[in-house]
Amino acid sequence: MDSTLAKGLAALEWMTRQQRDCRVTDLALAFGMARSNAHRTLQTLVECGWAVQDPGTSAYRPSLKLFELGALVGEAADVGALLRPHLAALAHTTGETIHLAVLDGAEIVYLDKFDSPLPVAAYSRVGGRAAAYCVASGKALLAAASLDTNALRQRLGTLVAHTKNSITDFDALSLELARTRTRGHAENREEWRLGVCGLGVPVFDARGNAVAAVGMSVPSIRFARTQARMLAGHITACARDASATLGYRVSMNVNVNASATAAASAPAGTSATPSKRRRLE
Repeated sequence: MDSTLAKGLAALEWMTRQQRDCRVTDLALAFGMARSNAHRTLQTLVECGWAVQDPGTSAYRPSLKLFELGALVGEAADVGALLRPHLAALAHTTGETIHLAVLDGAEIVYLDKFDSPLPVAAYSRVGGRAAAYCVASGKALLAAASLDTNALRQRLGTLVAHTKNSITDFDALSLELARTRTRGHAENREEWRLGVCGLGVPVFDARGNAVAAVGMSVPSIRFARTQARMLAGHITACARDASATLGYRVSMNVNVNASATAAASAPAGTSATPSKRRRLE
């Protein structure tokens, strides 16, 4: 590794995350280096166009070159392609149907999907839509948006019952989204299709925006409390790693339940597997 380059990149990242002008002394203290080395590093960043120095205060800040290149990278990046390896790993670990979804108005749209190989599998399709308030990935994204009840009304319109378990009251939905933020993952217990449950966790980009959600569809026969807790650990870890891939470096916006996290290391169960494969709509 080129230590000089690594030091310069680390200094640039640190300065960017401060969100304020920084002085030579600030960098020296942050990295435990001599002031002369800190000054030389900052001057090199200025000469290369990555930082600017205020002539009045002598303080430094990142240049707009970072924003320019970041915008180009963002335009070129295919979120689905970047996150697909994480989805594949989650599908392999759990054996359940895994999908990536985005929020579009009052609905979610499935961008990618890995089918379960188990005899009983939950069904969804790429390009398909579902009511956001009825499925776990949609509830995860609504929870991340932190909308109040009035904003939820404006976004979702009338809450139509798709099953007897669907939430059709906005106050009840607000409470459910608050619980989702507290536990760190969303749950769907046969609210969109009878016989199908699910889990969802938001994926954040470098700016801290929830840009997608990792979802897991599970037949209700495999969604007992212990199994659901174990699967929640797996999907939470997947969303955390997916967020890191998109540049999210701050601690997750969601709180991970300690028992769910510990459960992520346990093997997925494969109980209740009838001899004939059938799909649950």
